[in-house]
Amino acid sequence: MVRNSVTVQAAALLLLTLLFICWNAAEATDGASDCCLTTVDKKIPQNLVKSYYVQTLEMGCRVQATVFVTKKGKQLCAPPATKNNWVKKLINKLKKKSRNPSKRKTQ
Repeated sequence: MVRNSVTVQAAALLLLTLLFICWNAAEATDGASDCCLTTVDKKIPQNLVKSYYVQTLEMGCRVQATVFVTKKGKQLCAPPATKNNWVKKLINKLKKKSRNPSKRKTQ
């Protein structure tokens, strides 16, 4: 009888430990960033892009990148902006566009 009691207690302890480990693992993945793993140095048409952000190593990502978000919500991974490349030019165009929103006709 004592043997069954010890077995039940050991099984309960094992189950609780397993639940604790699974709960912690699930909680740890909730904060994970969606990172670019590589970048592609291919020009993206300005009319497809609505915004951008810079992916850094401090975000927990392994690759530094400029991430352009399209009007359809896709994220395109481009290399970091340097002094005179297409990424820098596209960022500047997006900044100008956000500063000068188009005037809409009022009816």
